[in-house]
Amino acid sequence: MLPERTRERPQCDPVSVAGVTAVPTLPPSDGRPDLLVLRAIKLGDALVAVPALHALRRAFPGHRIILATTAWLAPVVELLPVDVHLAQHGLDHAIAAPHGAVDVAVNLHGVGPESSDLVAALGARRVIGHADPAHGYDGPEWPDDVHERERWARLVTWHGIPADPDDVAIARPETPSVAPGAAVVHVGAFHGARHWPTDRFAAVARGLRERGHDVVLTGGADDVDRSAAVAQGAGLAPEAVLAGVLDLQPFAAVIADAAVVVTVDTGAAHLASAYGVPSVVVFGPAPPEAWGPPASGPHVVLTDASVRRGDVFAEDPDPALLAVGVDDVLAAVDSLPVSVRSSAR
Repeated sequence: MLPERTRERPQCDPVSVAGVTAVPTLPPSDGRPDLLVLRAIKLGDALVAVPALHALRRAFPGHRIILATTAWLAPVVELLPVDVHLAQHGLDHAIAAPHGAVDVAVNLHGVGPESSDLVAALGARRVIGHADPAHGYDGPEWPDDVHERERWARLVTWHGIPADPDDVAIARPETPSVAPGAAVVHVGAFHGARHWPTDRFAAVARGLRERGHDVVLTGGADDVDRSAAVAQGAGLAPEAVLAGVLDLQPFAAVIADAAVVVTVDTGAAHLASAYGVPSVVVFGPAPPEAWGPPASGPHVVLTDASVRRGDVFAEDPDPALLAVGVDDVLAAVDSLPVSVRSSAR
């Protein structure tokens, strides 16, 4: 089951990121009935809900669709099939919508009492979620051991809204990529359990350059030092380090126009899936059976489940991650339909 952890409370004013705004309260009606979806987690979590969001958009073409999710995701929410981004920082505060204002409420967050109580408090005419006897809502039982995309696609399908779990595509950013055609090596991850060693990333970057690719390194603000170490080990120029430089939409643009993406199990992997970009994804604590890319896409998953510890919040790398070597990654790249689209730096 998805953990229902808390996050900081939303600010009183709209949260703007690169010109995209996550509103703090439900805006006045635009004349359409409102459908509100709760999914208040991180980038990858939002992207595995995309098939269900597409299905909801098709089923409710006359509704204004509101996604209640984390404010810092605003640039990516703009690329999803929704109309309004309502800032929702975790589950420790009410959804900022008046009681009875929402016509249809959808719980794509979890099945625990925290999310269920928030959705029930909206007083919606219809609630779409898993079985919730505490509030008297019908729905399927929470399934264990299924892929997250499959979980949410099955949920809305049970409610009469057919969804395809491989329907992962999102809009491309209007901003062009700052590194068109590059091989993207994403070194970032929120926790140390997903930190593949920097010397291995550097060796992969060297291997990609030897294959004729431009290589860029991506990650968040906390990944700048790791990226610098990878760049030094790979002999990359300073301008190849994009970690800590790109906001989410420019980052999505880089992924969308990449020749190939090499990453651990992070939002970068889900973006590669969303854009159909060939990718090699190294898995550590989380099982690819629950979070991996679509089998129908040009993606390779590498891990060793036999040594997986499974603590996603650990600060040291999971053994399943460390079991993957540089040669494994480069062999996976060679197995994919990857074209060299630029000269090596």
